[in-house]
Amino acid sequence: MTTGAAHDNAANNNAASSIIWIGTYTADGGGLADGIGAVRERQDGSLEWLGTAVQAPSPSFLAVHPRLPLVYAAAEQRKTVQAYRRVGDFGLEQSGEPQPAGEATCHVAVDPRGRFVTAACWGDGQVLLYELDADGGMTRPYPAAPSVDPHAGVSPGSPRQSRAHASLMLQDGRIMTTDLGHDTLRIWKYEPGTGLAADHEVVLPCGSGPRHMVEHPNGNVFIVSEYSVEVFVVRPEAGIYELVFRGPATAGGSQEGDSAAEICLDPQGHFAYAGVRGSNLISVLEAAADGAELIPVKDFDSGGNWPRHHLVRGRWLHVAHERSHTIATFELDPATGLPGPVLHMLSTRSPTALVAAI
Repeated sequence: MTTGAAHDNAANNNAASSIIWIGTYTADGGGLADGIGAVRERQDGSLEWLGTAVQAPSPSFLAVHPRLPLVYAAAEQRKTVQAYRRVGDFGLEQSGEPQPAGEATCHVAVDPRGRFVTAACWGDGQVLLYELDADGGMTRPYPAAPSVDPHAGVSPGSPRQSRAHASLMLQDGRIMTTDLGHDTLRIWKYEPGTGLAADHEVVLPCGSGPRHMVEHPNGNVFIVSEYSVEVFVVRPEAGIYELVFRGPATAGGSQEGDSAAEICLDPQGHFAYAGVRGSNLISVLEAAADGAELIPVKDFDSGGNWPRHHLVRGRWLHVAHERSHTIATFELDPATGLPGPVLHMLSTRSPTALVAAI
């Protein structure tokens, strides 16, 4: 029989795990938010607005420590990365001083073992690594040693600026980053006390603009391209990734002015979900051929304007719309991967990222 204390602890843990942090744009980034937002996911999938967890300058992307009550935010307009410590039910407070980063720092990610944080900088192409101490505090940044000149094009045509956009912590301990400007995936190794060392690269078609990634349970990596609105699959062979699939990100094709944003998986890895801004849709894709192909199944209205980011939690899909200032929630059919009608709509200012608390 469960004791009262154990029941209370279980309830508190469930409440903590149901919280979702919201990255935003504040006034310095042209947005309307005040900082990092916090919502609670109810059992029926609907979201309860809790409030602004902490005032912060354009915390456009967030990452959470795997064990400690810490959230790391990319302060995109300030060219810094800041750590925040959780206080109370959903509050956050600044932890340590902001760490310098590059131009337009747009993404942060945390090592699953809690050893470091990476930051990707869209403005100048830098990828930075911050080692973490036992309390989750960040050390000085280690710039990644670039494997190519970050200001030179690697594809035909005039030189283009490198634009790092995201980092993915791979199952084997390495790190993969996207470079929209060079249409390149870069794979790095972590070297303690040094930072990131170049391992190898995968060059994608010119003009594709790889943006975000997700790793399938079998080790393949799915990539969505912002510019060409496509999906790619790369597979590791003896430690070297190779491109094995290229296809459209949507069932109905992209329109003029479209740009892809996020890609994520359902819990079983059977379906991927790609967001497209402009047409404002989410595409459901089947992970076919044992995760070696991504086949569009159906496109559906995202429920708002400019779906910047989305998150699958269990059978719920939450979509953050930057320009309509809303988060739309859908229930997913586990057999087909398809969503039902909009289940719930939450008003919140300038949401740009949704990250579940640990």
